[in-house]
Amino acid sequence: MAAPGSRGRSLSGLLPAQTSLEYALLDAVTQQEKDSLVYQYLQKVDGWEQDLSVPEFPEDGLLIIGVHSAKFPNEKVLDNIKSAVLRYNITHPVVNDAHASLWQELEVSCWPTLVILGPRGNMLFSLIGEGHKDKLFLYTSIALKYYKDRGQIRDDKVGIKLYKDSLPPSPLLFPGKVTVDQVTNRLVIADTGHHRILVVWKNGQIQYSIGGPNPGRKDGIFSESTFNSPQGVAIMNNIIYVADTENHLIRKIDLEAERVSTVAGIGIQGTDKEGGAKGEQQPISSPWDVVFGTSGSEVQRGDILWIAMAGTHQIWALLLDSGKLPKKNELTKGTCLRFAGSGNEENRNNAYPHKAGFAQPSGLSLASEDPWSCLFVADSESSTVRSVSLKDGAVKHLVGGERDPMNLFAFGDVDGVGINAKLQHPLGVTWDKKRNLLYVADSYNHKIKVVDPKTKNCTTLAGTGDTNNVTSSSFTESTFNEPGGLCIGENGQLLYVADTNNHQIKIMDLETKMVSVLPIFRSENAVVDGPFLVEKQKTLPKLPKSAPSIRLSPVTVCAGQTLQFQLRLDLPSGSKLTEGVPSCWFLRAEGNEWLLQGQMPSGDIENISSQPTISLQIPDDCLSLEAIVSVSVFLYYCSADSSACMMKAILFSQPLQITDTQQGCIAPVELRYVF
Repeated sequence: MAAPGSRGRSLSGLLPAQTSLEYALLDAVTQQEKDSLVYQYLQKVDGWEQDLSVPEFPEDGLLIIGVHSAKFPNEKVLDNIKSAVLRYNITHPVVNDAHASLWQELEVSCWPTLVILGPRGNMLFSLIGEGHKDKLFLYTSIALKYYKDRGQIRDDKVGIKLYKDSLPPSPLLFPGKVTVDQVTNRLVIADTGHHRILVVWKNGQIQYSIGGPNPGRKDGIFSESTFNSPQGVAIMNNIIYVADTENHLIRKIDLEAERVSTVAGIGIQGTDKEGGAKGEQQPISSPWDVVFGTSGSEVQRGDILWIAMAGTHQIWALLLDSGKLPKKNELTKGTCLRFAGSGNEENRNNAYPHKAGFAQPSGLSLASEDPWSCLFVADSESSTVRSVSLKDGAVKHLVGGERDPMNLFAFGDVDGVGINAKLQHPLGVTWDKKRNLLYVADSYNHKIKVVDPKTKNCTTLAGTGDTNNVTSSSFTESTFNEPGGLCIGENGQLLYVADTNNHQIKIMDLETKMVSVLPIFRSENAVVDGPFLVEKQKTLPKLPKSAPSIRLSPVTVCAGQTLQFQLRLDLPSGSKLTEGVPSCWFLRAEGNEWLLQGQMPSGDIENISSQPTISLQIPDDCLSLEAIVSVSVFLYYCSADSSACMMKAILFSQPLQITDTQQGCIAPVELRYVF
């Protein structure tokens, strides 16, 4: 059968055959039927006389290549792409399709579009939009089998040297957002690239470091807690709320109890655009910023947390106490629900909040006083700043964009009034109630702008538009590199800016018009409690010869699954753990260290009656199909009368068989032993 030749190399040539396959897959019941249908489809497409091929893509083995076709001019610049690759921890090669030539040649119409190629660069499948994980795994695994059966593909590893490995260490890595505690003048910084939250004194000295340096999703005491690319932060009364963006969670940090908990989200990206469930049961999607608000007429009660929900293009609310939202009945504490935005990605203003449309809202600031009484929103993909009324939810335009709600390409760098002003992908806003002005992090223009909401006049306050790093200078000569967040401190004197790609917090003195860099440093007595692997990695003690070694039955797991080990160790009757000497556990994977990247490799055992669960998330990219993970435990305990104290150790070895077939839930592995 010949390929449809008239379409040249475009993806539409695949459409008829792939549509038939997808209809057939809907009727297939068993996995075997699905595999067989995809295999037959590949025999047909691979047998076409003329390939639908992509030029110059020689492959051997499975290789993932990202093609970056820019929307914004700022996204065409190679250095900015390098920064984005680092920021999102992308470890596959990325092609800069700066002039969209590949995009046009293949007739791509949507971000994202995924294309699976065969070993000749021949197009096999295309997947358009998001949410195709299952199809992607099915098509890829059967394509690998098909070409391996024909001896046309090998399992060679492609040696890739990561750009991030050549970077010097830095106290901050892509800080996304910053906020100030108005009571103590402490700053809270989302150190996004290090996956941690920093609380620092106004001189830059770290008081707390929570999470990091690797991504994770764990509640508990500060030393165990982890985040994944956190962004927005809000602080009040020693409580910090965090938009834990890549975990799709809202987290709560209690600085007095030194604990982290989850208050909204289920840990995977949701598609619900209404909400209304209790926070911990409510799926949410890529929360990007958070700000405290107040229900009713009470002054600054802080009983609502407003959320910029970038993933569903909406503004949501989390009720921190029972209360009301505009036009809503009484809501119970913990409810998490949509307030404004239809969920369509649009630049649509409307008196009815549910009919308005946002496009990746990424920054929020509250102006609670009249006549404003609104939330200001940095709406990044429409390149606008908008307002949402706290009285009735009406969404109004402030600056940027254009009148057609469907046009998300009305960006630029123009000072002006209202719609005549142009921004490029703004990420942050902060309200200056002393001057009645709004400051905007105009990220892709590398500038800080100021808006007078009364006249809608938008002007450049600082930044030249260049991305080099000039500091200790005047506003007009200073430079920024994709600033992502900002906040007002010191009673309106200082503007703190998270200068994301320069890995700095910059301080703009609004009175002297000078810019400086906040030095981030730690002191000896700081509570730097994050599992900061470079500094805090525990050393594995030597196992005594007498330590029992237990080999467990093999467990089958698949990429992305989490395996849990539950410690169930019994001490002799009446004995108790030694006070002041931490009993501990260690996780190791000798020869397969890749398994433990980004995991918690060790921890303490504080109480024999509630022993920890040790989690191991199998990475998405598995370098081997078999591995042995070992858990070694060291217990320090004393007899009931404390007359004798001892240390006992034990080693558990867990063989793993890693498969690419989706598994059901895996039961926790119990690590039992009676000493």
